[in-house]
Amino acid sequence: MIDLEKLCFKVQELAREVGQFIAGERQKFTAQDIILKGKSDMVTYVDKTSEARIVAALRELLPGCGFIAEEGTATDSGEKYRWVIDPLDGTTNYIHGISPFAVSIALMEDDEIILGVVYEISLDEMFYAWKGSKAYLNGREIRVSEAARTEDALIATGFPYYNFSKLDRYMGAMNVFMRNSHGLRRLGSAAADMVYVAAGRFEAFYEHALHAWDVAAGIIILKQAGGRICDFNGGENYLFGGEMVASNANYFEEFYGIVNKYLGE
Repeated sequence: MIDLEKLCFKVQELAREVGQFIAGERQKFTAQDIILKGKSDMVTYVDKTSEARIVAALRELLPGCGFIAEEGTATDSGEKYRWVIDPLDGTTNYIHGISPFAVSIALMEDDEIILGVVYEISLDEMFYAWKGSKAYLNGREIRVSEAARTEDALIATGFPYYNFSKLDRYMGAMNVFMRNSHGLRRLGSAAADMVYVAAGRFEAFYEHALHAWDVAAGIIILKQAGGRICDFNGGENYLFGGEMVASNANYFEEFYGIVNKYLGE
């Protein structure tokens, strides 16, 4: 039996250590260090080195585990326990010297996420939760907001950078939220978006063209903070399905209804 609380605190230590490395390298790399995976999809040696450090440390913490990792340092081979890692969520922000950017680490047991840590580096904010726990930020409990209507909501979203198949419908949903809410924010880090909903800073978040490593840690943190999550059609295919609707519990039905109207199948 894994002691999830103890393991979670060790993962936090690792996330902070890697975050300090990431912050320290910010002034060192140049344009020549940036690799384009796609026109707007960038990676640096910082991402790759950070992921290698995380994988090596997690292998010591939990021998025999698998990995689902953005930069492909290690792979998933159907192990019972799998780590889902984004070593630097918000690479474009990082390259341009703006916030947020974060380390995101989650642990799955079979198909269930049982632990999540998101470390937002620039603000030194550690968000975390494990199965059966509350959600925390730097040691204090966090909860989603109580707002129940679009007119009382600040909403986070993300813009696709490679899959534009739903762009026109996406703009339709944005039009509704821009006209009727406190506003829309596009921070550039899905991990940060989700934990900010968990902390009550945003009421809701939606995005498509996501990857599991973008959202895995945020999923358990948000759920343990009282939030609700589904895909664009109200189902549970949000970890690997590339799309997500997430909000506090009071606002969930109204928010989902608007997103589904424009982006559902």
